[in-house]
Amino acid sequence: MTAALPEPPARDAGQRAEIDAAKDAARALRAAFLDTYADAVYDRLTRGRALSPRIGELLDAAATELPGLVPDAARLAAERSRPQAAKEGHEIDQGVFLRAVLRSPVAGPHLLDAMLRPTPRALALQEEFTRTGVVRMESVHLERRDDGVARLTLCREDRLNAEDARQVDDMETAVDLALLDPAVRVGLLRGGEMSHPRYRGRRVFSAGIDLKALSSGDIPLAGFLLRRELGYLHKLVRGVRADGPGHWHTPYVDKPWLAAVDGFAIGGGTQVLLVCDHVLAAADAYLSLPAAKEGIIPGVANFRFTRHVGPRAARQVILGGRRIRASEPDARLLVDEVVEPEEMDAAVERALARLDGDAVLANRRMLNLAEEPPDAFRAYMAEFALQQALRIYGQDVIDKVGRFGADRPGPPGDDATAGHG
Repeated sequence: MTAALPEPPARDAGQRAEIDAAKDAARALRAAFLDTYADAVYDRLTRGRALSPRIGELLDAAATELPGLVPDAARLAAERSRPQAAKEGHEIDQGVFLRAVLRSPVAGPHLLDAMLRPTPRALALQEEFTRTGVVRMESVHLERRDDGVARLTLCREDRLNAEDARQVDDMETAVDLALLDPAVRVGLLRGGEMSHPRYRGRRVFSAGIDLKALSSGDIPLAGFLLRRELGYLHKLVRGVRADGPGHWHTPYVDKPWLAAVDGFAIGGGTQVLLVCDHVLAAADAYLSLPAAKEGIIPGVANFRFTRHVGPRAARQVILGGRRIRASEPDARLLVDEVVEPEEMDAAVERALARLDGDAVLANRRMLNLAEEPPDAFRAYMAEFALQQALRIYGQDVIDKVGRFGADRPGPPGDDATAGHG
């Protein structure tokens, strides 16, 4: 049907209404089918859960074995070549499918567990990291020192550590390597020094999602928005899945994490803080979650933020775009320590030493279990899979992120930065 119509931006109101009605009818049928058969479909795709495919692999298998249920590789490839405003929104069908799978008390936990397994890329780099203690990737540098600390430095210095699919892949690889290495006892997340003109030579934690990449169609639902939450962020909470007789007491290898915030933690940067065990911030730093301003959902922040700051402040930040500066009282609900910028290095080392205690690991595991029960997290992610898919194709989002089109120069920083979300 779409082949007979102009490209999405050129369609008139009648054409848009016609195609929207057709898509809605097809999605209603898919949703009804999956409401009944999600477990049967999942068992077929995973050979009765004998296989543990990650989200991308699961979607590929569904497209191959059950044509029409989700978009196939050719259709997605055609979509990837287009800016967000010119796409048909086929990823929404992936959201319909993944919502049904994650809702299931049988299939959902199995998929979450599959996403906690180390990535093939991390396993390929494991021997190198164990031997050298160093892995340098495009957006993350990972270093293990003799003190047992894995130092993950975000190093997209030209774009204020704005997140894209490359950064998510690098981060999950680095988190996997740090968790799998028995010589690592504590992990540190910190932004590196920037080369961006407005912040040259200064550390910045994160500017959030790269809105230029979203505008140009390079922020995929499965490969970024869902992989980020179910991959490295969830691994910071639960750990990485490790099989074998040595793991009879727990199937996961987890470690405490410290986040050190220089400059700002915008959007996804603040989301990272919510899964860390200790957060240190420079006195001139600030935190924000402006995703609603851009029209999208700030990851799992809607699930986690209220327990940190309470319902009223959560709405002020998420719905109203309120910034929280490290120097104000409410920041202490999100940040454990605030120090002057020149004292950050020393404060980081002191905090790392405190996290390196014999009982820290067991207690943080029990705290995370109490604060974020796996089934509650799974229920949130099920609805997030569809709602975020709908949001990234909302006309308001396309209009707002359009100003960050690929023809613009690099991110100028602060509220006008290409990173938010």
